[in-house]
Amino acid sequence: MTAHNWIKIYNESNISEYTATRENETRFWQSLSFLKSQSPLPEALKDAAEFGIKYVLVAVNEDIGPRGNCGNGGATDGWHAFLKRFLNLPCNQFLTPSNVLLLGEVITDDLQQQSETLDNSLDADLTRLRTLCEELDVRVSAVLKAIFDAGLEPIVIGGGHNNSFGLLQALSNSQQKQCQAINFDPHADFRAIEGRHSGNGFSYAHHAGYLADYHVVGMHEQKNNDTIIASLQSAGFTYTTYQDILVSRSTSLTDAIKVATTRFDPNLPLGIEVDVDAISGMPVSAYTNCGFSVNDAEHFVYLSAKQANTHYLHLCEAAPKTHPQGAAQGYIEAGQVLSGLVCSYLKARQN
Repeated sequence: MTAHNWIKIYNESNISEYTATRENETRFWQSLSFLKSQSPLPEALKDAAEFGIKYVLVAVNEDIGPRGNCGNGGATDGWHAFLKRFLNLPCNQFLTPSNVLLLGEVITDDLQQQSETLDNSLDADLTRLRTLCEELDVRVSAVLKAIFDAGLEPIVIGGGHNNSFGLLQALSNSQQKQCQAINFDPHADFRAIEGRHSGNGFSYAHHAGYLADYHVVGMHEQKNNDTIIASLQSAGFTYTTYQDILVSRSTSLTDAIKVATTRFDPNLPLGIEVDVDAISGMPVSAYTNCGFSVNDAEHFVYLSAKQANTHYLHLCEAAPKTHPQGAAQGYIEAGQVLSGLVCSYLKARQN
């Protein structure tokens, strides 16, 4: 199977339910592009790059990874919340997404369907969830490698943090070199090699030889066990804790980001990772009130994206239906936050 088999390519009919018009206003959905070529995906993406496309929006709508990590579901819906907000933003002198391609979504429906009846409190079902996550890795990596091979920068939205592995694998294989990652996350996601799930994307990427350097910004001291921290340190990777930045205030968020960006090798590709459960009050599978603000997250994305060797943005774990005030409010807030983070990335990359 090829990358073309694993992608649902969008056209305007796929977003009509999310869009609206207003007199004397051009909205984002009227400015961005769709993939109209009948060629196989790799060729079509290279054609898009030749016509001026630089960034590619793509979804991974799944919650297999978080459930395989003994967590809750709901990460299937972040993309839809994002579209409803992002597509209706106004184009103006500050930002117009004329070089952005709305590609579509990695096909996950069949895997999600197989996972629906699985109970992650049962050993056999948990093992099956992790096997399904491995199958998802193959699809994510294939689609993302086609994007990287075309010289484009993907902005990946939805699903669990398990998809960091497919991203790093694809980037490393495309560039034929190891990668680096900076992660805004209360969790290091460096759990054991025990079957794939959302808690071990980076440890698997390191174990496979794809990840050369890694820094976690905002890692929470009470949300990572000793084994995780020791494994991170043994790999030579680093972190700045939430407590350092917001409790003792021994460092600033800006300086915590610069720990990595000044150390990272400028000749190796860099991925920007954001687990939105780092944000206080964000509707996610692991809801927290002990996190960062939205504008902190936007600053993280903006400052990280200013690095010349940046190759992607990954926004994961949004779960709108988990909002304490209900799904409707969750969709509003998740859409606003995800859109703000994407705009921060685009603004940093285009300036």
